[in-house]
Amino acid sequence: MSRPLLKDLPLHDRIAFVREYEGYLLTNNERDVSQSDFKGRIMPWTTLRVASLRDEVGYFAFEISGGASVHVDLMRKQINPFEKLRLVREAMPKTLIQAVCRGHSLFGYRPYPEKVIRFAVKLFAQYIDVWRCYDFLNHIDNLAVVGEEVIKAGKIFIPSLCFGIGPEHTNEFYLSKVQEIVNRFGKEDIILGIKNHSALGTPERIADLVRAIRSDFPELVIAYHGHNTDGNDLARMMSAVRAGAKIVEVSDHGFGAWYSQAPALSFVQTMEDYGYEPKGLNLDAMIQTSDILRQERRYYERFESPFKGVDPLVRRHKLTGGAVSMAYEQAEQIGLLPRIHEVFQELAQVIRELGNIWPVTPGSQILWSTALSNVLYGRYEQPSDDLKRLLLGHYGPFPFYDPPEWIYEKVLEKGRTDGKKWHKILAEEGSGALKTRRPPEEDFEARKQELEKELGRTVTDEELCLYLMFPRDAVNYLRFERQFGKTWLLPPNVWYHRGRFQDGTRITFVDDKGKSHYIDIVSTQEAAGICKTSCIVDYHFKTFSVPLPVKAS
Repeated sequence: MSRPLLKDLPLHDRIAFVREYEGYLLTNNERDVSQSDFKGRIMPWTTLRVASLRDEVGYFAFEISGGASVHVDLMRKQINPFEKLRLVREAMPKTLIQAVCRGHSLFGYRPYPEKVIRFAVKLFAQYIDVWRCYDFLNHIDNLAVVGEEVIKAGKIFIPSLCFGIGPEHTNEFYLSKVQEIVNRFGKEDIILGIKNHSALGTPERIADLVRAIRSDFPELVIAYHGHNTDGNDLARMMSAVRAGAKIVEVSDHGFGAWYSQAPALSFVQTMEDYGYEPKGLNLDAMIQTSDILRQERRYYERFESPFKGVDPLVRRHKLTGGAVSMAYEQAEQIGLLPRIHEVFQELAQVIRELGNIWPVTPGSQILWSTALSNVLYGRYEQPSDDLKRLLLGHYGPFPFYDPPEWIYEKVLEKGRTDGKKWHKILAEEGSGALKTRRPPEEDFEARKQELEKELGRTVTDEELCLYLMFPRDAVNYLRFERQFGKTWLLPPNVWYHRGRFQDGTRITFVDDKGKSHYIDIVSTQEAAGICKTSCIVDYHFKTFSVPLPVKAS
């Protein structure tokens, strides 16, 4: 079967093509590779350097946005998330562009007002063709607003089941969730996702789930997203495809593949032995991409976890790929690395106590911070506000069982000055068992005026959107961009350079359009807490002043 240009087809025809496709399709997930293996620090320079090659591979989609990437790009001053999408769209015209979002938390960590969600999806859907969407409690109502807007925009919606293990995580439970998804969105114009974010389950367990879904819902197209934390995801992917899944997500070999996805070429080679030919895939382009990325990887080495290699113990702590690498770093920063396994043991206990839910964002942050706090300060002695919101049902109902009453008492009554007991707090401030509490709607005009006052100029809808999601970091990014320009053009060896460049240094690089640029460092001076760097940028003299970090006394 020849491969049409999927982005040019109507939504129904895109889904029909995948449903009828003989074999498997691959989605390259650089976004997750960046987040899980490099703390979200892969720069546009690297993405664009291999974009034309990736576009020739024949991937079903390329995931480059969503998850933590939108926030990290703003927080770390890397690039405007909308500009990144425009650049990738232009550089990869043949490939569908994909993003992942966290249900009604979208690209953030707490539920957004419905009006904000609809506004954001409409803007991002100008560039994003495929939306992989999940809720960390598998509460399908939390996918509704995103799904409605994605389908309305004519884009592919992938409502995804967060997969876990334990006595409650049965086929019957997951099939009931699939039925909720079908009731809500139909089955002809969606793709059903299985999100194995913590690299859990055996290959046979994944195959069994896929077979069960295919048996009850034969019309559904199934996509599998997994992580390679335990080194076993190639086998799970293979089993998923052999059981009837159509799409699996991969990394480039030599780039990622620790805590993110398993490598594409390894999967292709394995499947060939089982009679699956790599139809429509340009393996030479796949190999050339990885040859370049192997060289690029060294620029990001300091963002990798200090603990490399597979981790079969993920079956106990169940953390996501990105959360595992961040956990080691955080533990090292606070001097808790020698006790990391104590924290992991506590995390396993916390997960059991808090309903055996899925430790994926934002749940992973809540569960991990609770375990860390429990080890440092005593069990549930210093509960976070997010843990309180979880117990109050603000994220949705617990899917299997509620935590024990003593946890409600200890957490909800902590820090209260009104003397209220936990059951009254729950009754008055909780969302109830069947209803998710929604945040109040935003006054867009008032927020726009706030942003314009902060920046001293009129703002675009895209800038307002970023501000509504991440107010402080959006403002800081937009100010940074006004002062320093399109810094994403810099190659990573310049962007991540430590220390000052010597006077007289010439920095040469080529931008995404193939145009050469030159930066000549003239002088660097420090005085009165300010560092002034004078340079010649493409033969234009400029001086940049930045405050020096305050040294601890």
